[in-house]
Amino acid sequence: MFAEVDPAFRSPELEAALIATAEMQYAVRQADGTQQLTIWTHETDALRREIVQRRGYRRGGHPEFQRRRSLDRPIPAGAAPTGYTIRALGDEYEHPARSWLSWKVFHPNDPDERYEGWEWYRNVQRAPLYRRDLDLVAVAADGEFAAFCTLWFDDMTRSAALEPVGTHPAHQRKGLARALISEGLRRVRDCGATLCTVGSYSDAAGACYAAVGFDSYELSEPWFKTW
Repeated sequence: MFAEVDPAFRSPELEAALIATAEMQYAVRQADGTQQLTIWTHETDALRREIVQRRGYRRGGHPEFQRRRSLDRPIPAGAAPTGYTIRALGDEYEHPARSWLSWKVFHPNDPDERYEGWEWYRNVQRAPLYRRDLDLVAVAADGEFAAFCTLWFDDMTRSAALEPVGTHPAHQRKGLARALISEGLRRVRDCGATLCTVGSYSDAAGACYAAVGFDSYELSEPWFKTW
């Protein structure tokens, strides 16, 4: 929430008014009847940090590292490990396998009975900037999907973003994410992108992105208010 605004158009009064409006319109009602709102703030944004603290917000955990890298710099070779193939996702018949992979990546400790199906992936492919040639998967020799990396390219700003990236627990520590990201960076560079960004929360993800050149970042922190 809250895109960055040109400093020339920012003032404490305007910023406070925007936050007050967000509290009225975007707060989420909790099970106990309270309201809660989260506002993300860059660690260097002194103005917003001062205002949210004054309005009763408290800083939460799990900040986001908003990493970036120039595509003018060399891209690591990142060849696929032996036994794996990197390619673009196919038509809808591959949605179930792609969706199941996401489930195993992001819910490794949840029971499989909670899996809710694959139909949601249709909406991913309907997004305005979606391109199937930038929706990459790593496929094992037996045909199983092992990892994925989706890139979004905006030709107006000549920028791209990685979202999401993941590897099945059974296929981790083989260099699949790095190979996928490297291939994706080459593809968006060839499309005309000059910059790529990615958000991450864990040290492991940060190390992976740094290995392929995402060595500059800003820290965005969540601030919570409950009333």
